Amino acid sequence: MDEASATGREIMDADEMRRALTRMHHEILERNHGAEGLLLAGIRTRGVPIAQRLAEHIMASEGVAVPVGHLDINLYRDDLSERPRMRVRPTTMPVDVTGRTVVLCDDVLYTGRTVRAGMEAISDLGRPLRIQLAALVDRGHRELPIRADFVGKNIPTRQSELVRVRLAETDGIDDVYILDRWVD
Repeated sequence: MDEASATGREIMDADEMRRALTRMHHEILERNHGAEGLLLAGIRTRGVPIAQRLAEHIMASEGVAVPVGHLDINLYRDDLSERPRMRVRPTTMPVDVTGRTVVLCDDVLYTGRTVRAGMEAISDLGRPLRIQLAALVDRGHRELPIRADFVGKNIPTRQSELVRVRLAETDGIDDVYILDRWVD
């Protein structure tokens, strides 16, 4: 959806996003008593740079390199028949997930279906000690009983709205907008 087809309001700018990720990395370290045994797994596309940024924050504050994996969940989606042109990209994990605390990272938590697919993909790679969820934005409207352990910002939305996250790594800019969809 481009700017011509939607109007919206900014929810987070680059500084707010940086502060949210800083807080989230502290919460991850506190909940897990440090970085030992952590694996950050970013759900493609925008979950990957979020995981990488969290790993950079952990490195800067703790001096520990936390491995970052790239997770493609497309083959685990429950709407495969609705996505005929789906692009499957490789899942890469730098370490075995077995026995680790895997922090699944994504940009927006909405229905919970992407997270469910991510948990299935992780489970196919091994048996983690636990799976936790970090989401930059939680917009509500869950269809599955899933909640984030670490949230950058809770944003109440209407189902007719779209939350657009842009990251410098994928889009050239850091911001989050709520867009009003035009209904034909």
